[in-house]
Amino acid sequence: MKWSTYFIPTLKEAPAGAEAASHQLLLRAGLVHMLTSGVYSYLPLGLRVLAKIKHIIREEMGAAGAHELLMPAIHPLEIWQQTGRDKTLEDVMIRFKNKKGTAMCLGPTHEEIITDLVKSFVQSYRQLPVTLYQIQTKFRDETRPRFGVVRACEFIMKDAYSFDTDDAGLKKSYAAMYEAYTRIFARCGLKPIIAEADSGAMGGKISHEFLVPAPIGEDKVKDENGVEHASIEVGHIFQLGTRYTQAMSALYLDETGKQQPIVMGCYGIGVSRLLAAIIEVCHDPKGICWPAGVAPFMVEVLPVQAGDPETMAVAGGVYDGLTKQGIDVLMDDRDESAGRKFNDADLIGIPYRVTIGRRGLQEGKVEIKDRASGVVESVPVDMAVGHLLRLLIPAR
Repeated sequence: MKWSTYFIPTLKEAPAGAEAASHQLLLRAGLVHMLTSGVYSYLPLGLRVLAKIKHIIREEMGAAGAHELLMPAIHPLEIWQQTGRDKTLEDVMIRFKNKKGTAMCLGPTHEEIITDLVKSFVQSYRQLPVTLYQIQTKFRDETRPRFGVVRACEFIMKDAYSFDTDDAGLKKSYAAMYEAYTRIFARCGLKPIIAEADSGAMGGKISHEFLVPAPIGEDKVKDENGVEHASIEVGHIFQLGTRYTQAMSALYLDETGKQQPIVMGCYGIGVSRLLAAIIEVCHDPKGICWPAGVAPFMVEVLPVQAGDPETMAVAGGVYDGLTKQGIDVLMDDRDESAGRKFNDADLIGIPYRVTIGRRGLQEGKVEIKDRASGVVESVPVDMAVGHLLRLLIPAR
C-alpha cells in the first residue's frame, strides 16, 4: 500500500475531550473518527486492525469447535419479554416501533435470539452439543459513553453460545472457550487477569472476566501478587444453565424420550474494545507500538527523499520484495519533510520501519528500526528484504 493513495488522516494534536491515551491515539493515528458521542467510524487503518483481531478470533473459535453465523440486529421486543430482560436491560435498550406499530429494539446482546434459533432446529440429544458464534455490531444507549470505543453506544462484539444436554457438557464447553480466550488475547499481545465475576443481568452461577490492567479501567482486579489494578474488561464468559431455555421452552428429547431444557453457556469478547485495550497497553509517548499479530501493516518503508530517483528505486525494490513474500507493507511515498514522516511513522506504530535515504545509500545501506524496542540496525541494501523476513517469520 502506498501512503500517497491511502487514507490515513493523522493529527498533530488530540481533539479536545479525548482523555484516555487510547482515545487520543485512535483519533491522532487516523484509526477512527467520532460522529457523535459514543458513535465512531472505523477508518481504513483501524479497520485493518479490526480485521486482524477478527481473524485471530475466527481461527481460535474454529479450533475450539465453534461455528460462525450472523444474527439480526433488529429484534421484536416480544422475544425479550419472554425472559423479562426487556425490563432488566430497559435503561440501555434502544427501542422503536416499525411501520406496523410492532415494538422493536436494536440488539444489545443475543441470548434470546440464539435460543429461539436453536430451539427451532434442535429436538434431540443426538444434535447436541453445539457451539455457535457471531461477530456483530451491538447497540446500547449508554448514559455516559467514555474513553472512545472502550464504552460506546455502538460496538463490535464476538458472542458465542454453547448448547449441551447437561451440566457436565456445559463445563466441557466452558473449558474449551476459556482456553480459546487465553489464546486469543495472547495472540493480540495481551496478558489479561482472569477473575471470577458476578453474572449480573446475563444470569447463571459461574462466570469469569478477562481484565487488562489500564489506568482508565472501570473494573478493579487483583493480580497473582495481590496488587489491585484498574482494568478494562475485554472478555466475559458465563455458565448460564437453563435460565433462557426454560423461559423460552428450548427443549430436547433425552435418551429415554423425556423432554429436558437445553443447558447453555455464553461467551463474549469486545472486539472494538480490544482495539483500545491493545493501544492502552502498547504505546509510548510517540505513539502506538502494535503487537505483530494485530498490526495493520508489518513493515513501513520510508524513503526520506521522495523526489530522488535512486532513493525511490531502492524503496520500491524493498517494497516489492516484501510484498511478493506476502508481507503487509506500507510505503510512505509522500513528498513530505523527513520530520513529518518520522513522526507519523512513530504515531501509527508499524512494527518495523525501513528508512532509505541518500546518506545511507552512499554507504550502500538502509536502516531497519524495531518500533517497540527502538533498536536500529544498518543493513546492506541487497540484504534488507532477507533480514526483514528473518525478523518477521516468527511473528507470522
